[in-house]
Amino acid sequence: MFISNAYAQSPLDGLGLSSNMTTFLPLILMFVVMYFLMIRPQQKRAKEQKAMMDALAKGDEVVTAGGILGKVSKVSEGYLTIEVSAGTDVVVQKSAITMLLPKGTLKAI
Repeated sequence: MFISNAYAQSPLDGLGLSSNMTTFLPLILMFVVMYFLMIRPQQKRAKEQKAMMDALAKGDEVVTAGGILGKVSKVSEGYLTIEVSAGTDVVVQKSAITMLLPKGTLKAI
């Protein structure tokens, strides 16, 4: 009268197949969301930066990572020579270029 009935589980419930899937589903969803929100935009930005560095040519106006503005006067394999002011040239690595300015931005040079 006070003891409840005990029923046996089905064989598939004993293995926990359905519970394993529901346990890992949030983890899988989190990785998918992180890929689309963090990893993919970073790869796109890196691809655009590499294309910009490959397209640098003499006469382009650039900004370096240190904030130096100048006009490209010489391009070599891994380095650029930037004319900062009349008669002042600075040699920097291509990877130090952060932004390509529109032509005519630097009128003082």
